[in-house]
Amino acid sequence: MGKSMLFLGFLLIFLGLALPGTQGKVFSRCEMVRILRRNGFEGFEGTTVADWVCLVAHESSYNTKAYNNNGPSRDYGIFQINSKYWCNDGRTAGSKDACHISCSKLLNDNIDDDIRCAKKIAREAHGLSPWYGWKNHCRGRNLSSYVRGC
Repeated sequence: MGKSMLFLGFLLIFLGLALPGTQGKVFSRCEMVRILRRNGFEGFEGTTVADWVCLVAHESSYNTKAYNNNGPSRDYGIFQINSKYWCNDGRTAGSKDACHISCSKLLNDNIDDDIRCAKKIAREAHGLSPWYGWKNHCRGRNLSSYVRGC
């Protein structure tokens, strides 16, 4: 009984120390709206700020350190930018690195480079179709609630 309690104590301490580091800056919905408006997303490639807020909500839950392993490639940051085409993580075979950026830079709290890359993706795709979060949860829906009150 004593050893298992000691182990449990160490485990809880470890988790308490390890988990806060996995959380990046988590923007509020209205913070994201303001950032996107300030960076010219309204009308960009036929999209609205509401489209982008919905995308970010479903791709990363507004978290700058969001990370998703897709098997052969990975998605990074608040816009979940993929390592096969857009950033270089040093692990994805045949990476195109079209945004000329290290994927790790997409995980910090400064999202200026994330914004540049997301706009490049949308520009090349003429919209938001590369993002499954947007296609599955936002496309063709009334998204006014994503910007309401902001």
